[in-house]
Amino acid sequence: MEITIAIAATAFVIAFLLGLAIRGKIGASKLAKAEELAAKIIKEAEKEAQIKKKEALLEAKDEWYKAKANIERELQSKRQEFQKTEKRLQNRESSLDRKVDILNKKERETLSREKHLKNLERNLKTRDAELERLLSEENQQLERISGMTPEEAKNLLLQNLESQARQQAAQMIKDIKDKALETAEKEAKNIVISAIQRCAADHTVDSTVSVV
Repeated sequence: MEITIAIAATAFVIAFLLGLAIRGKIGASKLAKAEELAAKIIKEAEKEAQIKKKEALLEAKDEWYKAKANIERELQSKRQEFQKTEKRLQNRESSLDRKVDILNKKERETLSREKHLKNLERNLKTRDAELERLLSEENQQLERISGMTPEEAKNLLLQNLESQARQQAAQMIKDIKDKALETAEKEAKNIVISAIQRCAADHTVDSTVSVV
């Protein structure tokens, strides 16, 4: 701004001197000196203007770098804050996942216990029904025995014992057969596996001999 004023003032002086020269009030030598002085002032003003311009550019760059550094610091701070928030959310999510897993496990355990209790209840009902049936049969048998002679009651008791012995013997025979079949199946599997292993070993030996 000051440089522009100086240039304008110099131009005004030169114009004023030119006007005087035209009017014949100053000599040619004075006019030449005035023009030389004006040119020197303008040159210095332009040089100073360049210096001011460079200073202004350097100051603007310095302000720009400062502003950039401030923005980068702020962005870094925001980034760190965001990372902390993200980490907290991840930890909270992991904690919620663990809680959900625990709740699911407890729910499965509760369902398993309920199922077990239902099975127990069903088994108890079955046993109660069986006991009721047995008691009814015993009562009926007692009623029959009460109207029998001692010999008839003795024969009925022997028949019941014989029937129970036959049932127990049949169950024992079945268990023995099942055990024998299971043992035979295991032995058969072992024999097959041993045979397969021997065949594989023989095949490997034959292949080795053939290659040699």
